[in-house]
Formats: sequence, structure tokens, C-alpha cells
Amino acid sequence: MVRHPVSVLYEDNHLLAVLKPAQLPTMGVSADKPCLLELAREYIKRKYDKPGNVYLGTVSRLDAPVTGVVVFARTSKAAARLNEAFRRREVEKIYWAIVEGRPRPRGRYTDWLVKDERHRKMHRVDPSCPGASEARLKYRCVKKIQGGSFVEIELETGRKHQIRLQFGDRGHAVLGDRKYGGRAGDFPQGIALHARRLTLTHPVRRDSLELVAPLPASWREYDVP
Repeated sequence: MVRHPVSVLYEDNHLLAVLKPAQLPTMGVSADKPCLLELAREYIKRKYDKPGNVYLGTVSRLDAPVTGVVVFARTSKAAARLNEAFRRREVEKIYWAIVEGRPRPRGRYTDWLVKDERHRKMHRVDPSCPGASEARLKYRCVKKIQGGSFVEIELETGRKHQIRLQFGDRGHAVLGDRKYGGRAGDFPQGIALHARRLTLTHPVRRDSLELVAPLPASWREYDVP
């Protein structure tokens, strides 16, 4: 029996949702390096004995050190409809994170972000800054743990590094996220940020679909739900 290197959370003729491990890029790497998209294509190719190239449209993405649910579309029609749903902010995106310190019990962050291509980072800027994009999220602190806080985040926009920057710039870096102010070595693998749940409308059936990603083993030493 062939063992596939992807953990499938949901699959039908239109969608494939998988669990992304830490330190595996979603896509966009050179051909000699692994990425989640190519592993997912290989899974479909082998399972259905498909000749030639396999179509998968990337609908959601995660930074390399982040874990959690990632969705691919298996048809161009599904890809177009899902990308439009994300663009219209019709998809509920819930993340779990362990952050340093003690944020307020509940809050909302609204900032304007701009890319720093040279350093591969994002920065908070004034709204008038050329190229700036609005970034919004809301959160609630679930519990205090080991000198930090376990928080649940609802991502209202989907900017690059958004959660990492918005918490890090306020003195509450995601555990292990050295790029945005965290301390190296404070988390076993990757960083303590996990795309826990996506709730969306199925692109063909039009019913509600909830995709939930279990926490990886790197979270086991932390007393979280």
C-alpha cells in the first residue's frame, strides 16, 4: 500500500484540504525543494492513477513555519469561486496561537501593512504609505500558559505575516517567531501559530463546510484544548 506524505482533512471531486506541517512551504519554491502543493499533486496523481500533470489551484496559503489547514481546488471552476469567496471575505478563518506576555482579554487590531521585499518582512505603516494594505483581526485570550497566553484569532483579512506582525509589534510575539520579535528556540518546531479552522461555502454544493485541523505534536507540552 502506498503511503502518501500528506494528511488529508477533506476530499471530494472539487476540493482537497490538507494539514500543513511546520517548515514546509505551501508553494513557490524551486523544483528541487519540497512544497505542500507538489506533495498534494503527487497524492492525487497516485490515488487516482492520473497521467500527466494534475491540476490543483491554491486557494489558501500559510507561511512556512505555520501549521494548519490549507485548501486546494481540484477544478478551475472551484478555484474561481473559492478565490472570489476569500476576496469577498466570506470565509471564516480561525487561528490558534501562543503569544508572549498577556494581551488584553479581548481585542481588535487594525493596521496598514506594507511589504519589505529586501528583508522578506511586513511593516506597519501610515495608511497614506504607497502600497499599504489594511489588515484586521480580532482575538480572545483563552487561557494563560507558561508565561504566555493561548489566544484564538479570527482573521478578517489575509495579509502576508499579518498575525505575526500585529501581535509582535505590540509586544506579544508568537512563540518562537524570531522574525517578529520572538525568542528563537521557544517552540519545538516552527512557531506557535496554527490555522485551526476554515468555514466556507462549498463551491458546487453551496452548503456550509467546516474544515478543522488538529494540533501538531509540537503543541503537546502546552496545556491547550
